[in-house]
Amino acid sequence: MATAHSVGYAPTQARSHNIVIGYIAWLFGIFGAHRFYFGKPISGVIWFLTGGIFLIGWVIDFFLISSMDDEAAQRYATGQCEYSIAWLLLTFGGIFGLHRFYMGKWGTGLIYLLTGGLFFVGVVYDVLTLNDQIHNTNVGR
Repeated sequence: MATAHSVGYAPTQARSHNIVIGYIAWLFGIFGAHRFYFGKPISGVIWFLTGGIFLIGWVIDFFLISSMDDEAAQRYATGQCEYSIAWLLLTFGGIFGLHRFYMGKWGTGLIYLLTGGLFFVGVVYDVLTLNDQIHNTNVGR
């Protein structure tokens, strides 16, 4: 029986992000969702403000999702918090602080719960920094 090493494949490493979630986020890519998800907040804001650079960049990104996933896997550490779960919690419960409770940030989770995501400003901050927050949680910072 051939092993992964004998046929030239590298052993499977844990991936930080889920490529399927990346493609689903791409469907909303004119708002930059996939770029925020893969840790590209600056271009995510640009996509948000320009409609995916007038849809042209959005179409091109369909072919770039795989490389964005690879870059995210190299940049962000896996661990106790999964990126996809935290992003889903932020997307659907950010104003309630669900993603913060998930990451073990009980104090700020409670503040978000009582203030509507710190008057939504905190939610915007988390959209821009969530990947780094999860990475720091996973490496113990």
